[in-house]
Amino acid sequence: MTNIPKPIKIYGPIFDYMSFLVYMHDLAEKHQTSGNLTSAARVDFTKLNYSRIKRMDQHLDISDALITETMSINRIQKWYVITESWCGDSAQVLPVIGKLSLYNNAMIELHILLRDENPEWMNFYHTKGALSIPKLIIRDYKGNDLATWGPRPLPAQEILLNWKAKPEEMNHEEFEIKLHTWYARDKTITAQQELLNTIISIKSLDNERQNEREIENKKTFIV
Repeated sequence: MTNIPKPIKIYGPIFDYMSFLVYMHDLAEKHQTSGNLTSAARVDFTKLNYSRIKRMDQHLDISDALITETMSINRIQKWYVITESWCGDSAQVLPVIGKLSLYNNAMIELHILLRDENPEWMNFYHTKGALSIPKLIIRDYKGNDLATWGPRPLPAQEILLNWKAKPEEMNHEEFEIKLHTWYARDKTITAQQELLNTIISIKSLDNERQNEREIENKKTFIV
């Protein structure tokens, strides 16, 4: 995060999980892609990502612990995901986030927005200066930030950082194969655990704030 104002307004389309799946399907069918840069590679990535998302949506197994914690959320949270259709990491983790929002849609409002149409969001929620996606931002109903997660599980991030540190050891295609092989073997287990930890940390923070309010109320009553 930076000292620039926290973004509030969203430009361009806003999706929930199911409407984003439809959007991905339409782009793939029309041989199109999202974002400011249109290229054959990004069109191909969009097609591939739609196939990945569709397959994961059908076969994804969410852990009981994560389901339980998600369904225990009892205060409205607004989940914002910054992404683009061509983003391979997004295709690997967005189904998890989307499914969680459906498990508790009374308390979780999921808003998926496009990075290139919302530079204010991306610049504010950058990752050490990089405009990396996907990025999950969780706010309370008043708009206060509770947590962020992303752009990818920590082991996947390590694969990326190692490649950037020694790009001569493998080309981009080899890097992509290594990264998505890790995702395939991991089966979203790490992403689920990291999201579980995030939800638990929010609950702990909420409990601490509630205790502080109760203490202050008791002090006021005594006075």
